[in-house]
Amino acid sequence: MERCTELAEYGLGIHSSSPELGIGISNFTDETRCQTWNLGHDLSTHLHQYLAELIQPQSWSDLAFIAVAKGPGSFTGTRIGVVTARTLAQQLEIPLFAISTLAAVAWSHDMEDDNQAIAVQMPASRGEVFGAVYRKSVNDLKQVELLPDSVMKPEVWQQTLAKLTYPYKLIEVSSNIGASVFHLLELAYLDWQQGLRPHWSEALPFYGQHPIE
Repeated sequence: MERCTELAEYGLGIHSSSPELGIGISNFTDETRCQTWNLGHDLSTHLHQYLAELIQPQSWSDLAFIAVAKGPGSFTGTRIGVVTARTLAQQLEIPLFAISTLAAVAWSHDMEDDNQAIAVQMPASRGEVFGAVYRKSVNDLKQVELLPDSVMKPEVWQQTLAKLTYPYKLIEVSSNIGASVFHLLELAYLDWQQGLRPHWSEALPFYGQHPIE
C-alpha cells in the first residue's frame, strides 16, 4: 500500500469483538507487532496485561492514535474493547478511530479487479447475519462503504446480494477475527493520513442487536 506520509509515532490497535483478542502496534514504516490470544470469557481478566506487554519497548507516550474494533461481533467483547480504548485515548489525549470489524475483514482481502467489491457476512444471534459491502479505491488509499453494516435475516441478505449491480466477492467470516487487527490499524492510518483526528468521545460500539441475557 502506497503511503504519502510517515507516522513519527505509533498506532495501537485493539480488536476484541470476537473470542480471539487481537492487539497490534505499528509505525507503518519499519516496525509492526501483532499478536492474538483466544481468551473467550477471560478477556476482561487479561486485556490490560497483554496491552502493557505488547506495547514494550515503546511506552504509552509513543502513541499517536488508537484504533479499536467497534463491532459488530461479541457484545461483551466489543464493549470492553471500546471502553478500554476510550479510556486510554482520553488519558493520553490522542485520537481514537472506531473501525468496523466487517470493514477490517474486507480490507484484508484483495480484489480480482478494480470494479469488484467485497461482501462480508458474519453470523449474528437469533439466526440472523451481519452483512456489509465495501470497495477499495483504485490507489488503495481509501475504502468505500457501499452497504453499511446491517443485521438481517439470511434470506434478506441473499436478496440484497442478488440486487447488487456490480461484481463482488463474498467473504464469510468465522467467529475468530482478532487477527484482522493490523488491517483495522491500516484503515485508521489511512484516515490519519487524510487529516482526520476523531475525539475519543466519538467512538461508539455497533452491536446491531440487543444482547441475549
